[in-house]
Amino acid sequence: QVQLVESGGGLVQAGGSVRLSCAASGGTFSEYVMGWFRQAPGKEREFVAAISSSGDKTYYADSVKGRFTISRDNIKNTVYLQMNGLKPEDTAVYTCAASSGEVLGRDPVWYDYWGQGTQVTVSS
Repeated sequence: QVQLVESGGGLVQAGGSVRLSCAASGGTFSEYVMGWFRQAPGKEREFVAAISSSGDKTYYADSVKGRFTISRDNIKNTVYLQMNGLKPEDTAVYTCAASSGEVLGRDPVWYDYWGQGTQVTVSS
């Protein structure tokens, strides 16, 4: 039983920055691989970034590499997604997910728990 709650979404102009947060409860946060996914209207859900349980390894989708940074604080039980240089095509509902596995994967089937999601809208 793990609960994930995202926050920090909103409206931002192109080129701006937003930091998303995902607070976890009901489990041992430091044991989970954490990931971020996003889904735009009419499109399939896509992988954004993942981070190992200790935070020593990260993995990014090519579309966000160099612009987004995933991090975690295992004392605060929170994972973050810092998004810089935002583009209109980044507009989507962003969802965090937790995996009890060990591999940093881009496939949603590897993740066991999901948050509700937070909307990020980038205006041009």
